[in-house]
Amino acid sequence: MLRRIILLLLLVPALALAQMTPPTVAAKAWLLVDVGSGQILTAQGPDEKIEPASLTKLMTAYLTFSALKEKRISLQQDVPVSAKAWKISGSKMFIEPNKPVTVDELIHGMIIQSGNDACVALAELIAGSEENFVQLMNQTAAKLGMKNTHYENATGLPGPSHLASVRDLATLTQALIRDFPEFYPIYSIKEYSYNKIRQPNRNRLLFSDPTVDGVKTGHTDSAGYCLIASAKRNDRRLISVVVGTTSDSVRAAESQKLLNWGYLAFDSVKVYSANQAVSDFRVWKGAENNVKVGFLNDFVLSLPKGDAQKLKANVVSQQPVFAPLTKGQPVGTLQLSINDKPVGEYPLVALEEVPSAGWFGRLWDAFRLWLKNL
Repeated sequence: MLRRIILLLLLVPALALAQMTPPTVAAKAWLLVDVGSGQILTAQGPDEKIEPASLTKLMTAYLTFSALKEKRISLQQDVPVSAKAWKISGSKMFIEPNKPVTVDELIHGMIIQSGNDACVALAELIAGSEENFVQLMNQTAAKLGMKNTHYENATGLPGPSHLASVRDLATLTQALIRDFPEFYPIYSIKEYSYNKIRQPNRNRLLFSDPTVDGVKTGHTDSAGYCLIASAKRNDRRLISVVVGTTSDSVRAAESQKLLNWGYLAFDSVKVYSANQAVSDFRVWKGAENNVKVGFLNDFVLSLPKGDAQKLKANVVSQQPVFAPLTKGQPVGTLQLSINDKPVGEYPLVALEEVPSAGWFGRLWDAFRLWLKNL
């Protein structure tokens, strides 16, 4: 249900809420999302298909973490290095044939050093070949709702149809943090050494902003300089996606600009707590006459600074509501507005089960409903 709420939030135009003008960003496309609410706070070209470069490695990591969670591979497992992995072009962690390397080392090389060779080795381990692995990448992208993404490889090297959108990249980043929190701290490590070669993390914000703890850089000549950055301040996490900038320093500066604006311009407001009754609805043909309705998870919104007190709610029931009802079943809608301007509509669910009444109760309710409709 929380995912459904978040999907609806994504439909809310960010500019309809924002009072502070979003910053101008020197990039081809960008997006800023509040992870707690799922709201996009500002965006430019969110669904434009762009080259993701090494941001591709987030999906390679997602599938690697999935394989570890399902115990199909293990962190200390030795991985053979193929000629393809060894000879791959682009950034490397410098693995070598006939030299043992573990899954754990490959993960650190892929994330911190952005090693294309590490990605190919992991893809071959998990799926038998990079080609098979790419099929898994595209299947997983579809499951996550990444509608404008198509992968051709596990590394991010350019390809005619190797494309994504900043909205899709934000979706993937949120899924990675949500589904694999035990591995996410690797994205904050500032340097890593393998084969006696030390390489720094290319994410400059890790060195300049202590609230930034990830996520991934990317660069090719055709894609430009890209960065997905995530910061957590006072338990509130924002993710910025910036693609197609002109330099390493520019992608860092523009990402920092977006993050700072998001924290300055918006407050994170818990509108309702999990299982808090927003209202109660009349139930027909049920063992109980009423059912409490609300949200199964904390319902959080990002609102412009100072607007929380102006928020107005209107509850709409899907009447008539008939038993039996299951906990979590949608039964109505919460309509929110600020100064008579719509903020959004969000599904209300039953907070408890309501079984059907006996035959007499059902007959009596049917009669009363008939009278009501006269």
